[in-house]
Amino acid sequence: MSPTMRDGRQANSERRRQRVAAAIKSARENGTPISVSAIARQAGVDRTFLYRHRDLLELVHAAEHEPGAQDAAGGSPVSRASLQADLANAQARNTRLAARVQQLEKRLSQVLGAQAWQESGLGAPADIDELQREITRLEQHNVELTSALEETRSDLDAARATNRDLPRALNQRG
Repeated sequence: MSPTMRDGRQANSERRRQRVAAAIKSARENGTPISVSAIARQAGVDRTFLYRHRDLLELVHAAEHEPGAQDAAGGSPVSRASLQADLANAQARNTRLAARVQQLEKRLSQVLGAQAWQESGLGAPADIDELQREITRLEQHNVELTSALEETRSDLDAARATNRDLPRALNQRG
């Protein structure tokens, strides 16, 4: 890199640093909210510029936590302790919600599993008494069919015997 380019870049960086310092000072004087995003926006620099220059980032954070710094609504000053308490409360709520979601997912899984099991026909029948009645009816029908089969076999045996005897009787007459 040429010395001229390096000098130009250093001068540009210094101008941006001065704009950041002026934005912090202006925010303090006007009582506007101080945050990395707000200062970067007011100074016309990218937030990454502040993150690359730790000293500027520390200035912004120090200004954020000054007693004169006010919240976005212009109300009372926001302390670091109150923000930490809010964060702890939010984390506790997230933990409770995550546990509740897990509980609901487990319950949904059980309900859907039971429904799929029942619809597949593999699950326990919904009405065992109805099935017992159906079994009794089918057993009775089976007994009736077996009886009819025996009667038909008996008739068939009689017809066969008649068929054997009839030609013999006709042959003896003739």
